[in-house]
Amino acid sequence: MYKNFSFNILQQSKNLKTNERLGKIVTPHGEIQTPAFIFCGTKASVKGISPYQLKETNTQIILSNTYHLFSYPGSAYIKARGGLHKFSGWNGPMFTDSGGFQIFSLGHGSVADEIKGRRSGISTLAKIDEEGATFKSYWDGSVQLLTPEKSIEVQHELGADLIVSFDECTPYHIDKKYTEKSMERSHRWEKRSLNEFIKRNNGTQALYGIVQGGIYPDFRKRSAEFVSSHPFFATAIGGTLGSTKEQMYEVVEMAMNGLDIRRPIHLLGIGGISDIFRGVKLGIDTFDCVHPTRIARHGGALVKAAYRDHNLREHINLKKAEYRNDDNPIEIDCDCPTCAIFSRAYLHYLLKAKELLALQAIAIHNIRFMNKLMEEIRRGIADGNLTEVESKWC
Repeated sequence: MYKNFSFNILQQSKNLKTNERLGKIVTPHGEIQTPAFIFCGTKASVKGISPYQLKETNTQIILSNTYHLFSYPGSAYIKARGGLHKFSGWNGPMFTDSGGFQIFSLGHGSVADEIKGRRSGISTLAKIDEEGATFKSYWDGSVQLLTPEKSIEVQHELGADLIVSFDECTPYHIDKKYTEKSMERSHRWEKRSLNEFIKRNNGTQALYGIVQGGIYPDFRKRSAEFVSSHPFFATAIGGTLGSTKEQMYEVVEMAMNGLDIRRPIHLLGIGGISDIFRGVKLGIDTFDCVHPTRIARHGGALVKAAYRDHNLREHINLKKAEYRNDDNPIEIDCDCPTCAIFSRAYLHYLLKAKELLALQAIAIHNIRFMNKLMEEIRRGIADGNLTEVESKWC
């Protein structure tokens, strides 16, 4: 069913206590060396960054968002322009989500909101029922219905290499009874997604199933076994990951129980440096998150442990006055174009002057930072010294 796709496990962990592995995903638009990070180009664009700049920083794969592109300009329009690859100018592997996460975020807030203890009420989400999700478009206010079949149709027209089954992503504060009901409905939606995918399959795309089940070990195991028993190309771990970092790691470990580990495994919406190391050790192959480019737009530059300030965050805020007279690059040992040219002082000035160059320059650094991180993780797995690599980056 996936004749133009493959996943090869190249090396398993040499550490009996962890499950990290090296792999290679082959797609019609190129290979992805795993573990890998997927950058979010939500609206068919990584904000402020060109495809050339993405390639220059060794980016392997990017993600676009079904919900946003369904809302505007519409998948039929993009199909008429030759699909996402031709339309956006990105000729490498591409991933689209199903729109299911937006059902969650429109109604309840994001995963980051949960971990940070924030809550938001239902806004543009109208209802979720067996047919699908009804919502009011943020673009023009029209009422739209997104079903499993429609999600696959939209993703098929967009033309990404890797696409995702439609699901409902329940938040942490939903009770166990509703979590089970939602999980079972998501399983039915995933079957419908798979059936629609099979009808449309022309060898250009591969479909991911999604593991749901909230924070409950029995549900996560059931969901993992459900996904593994159906002919999905790969698996994505979705849904709530708990209210704390430690609970998030526990939930991911729960979700790994029962999975077919011969398939690629993706962790949706997670991109912190320490989170990636923990995920890799659990056997995760790919990650995606808006974090690296989002914080860049607020002056946040990702840095390794040796460059962090007293608050121990994984980034420094170049808007702070302490960088006004700092003539060093963001990181002395960074090989990105930004660190080769610009000082922290200049970037601080650009941010204060509200010059757009600052946002692009910091985003380029953060993208290269994440790609370099994944390169060193892969090298650490190959050499059996991932713990040493982690101490440098965390």
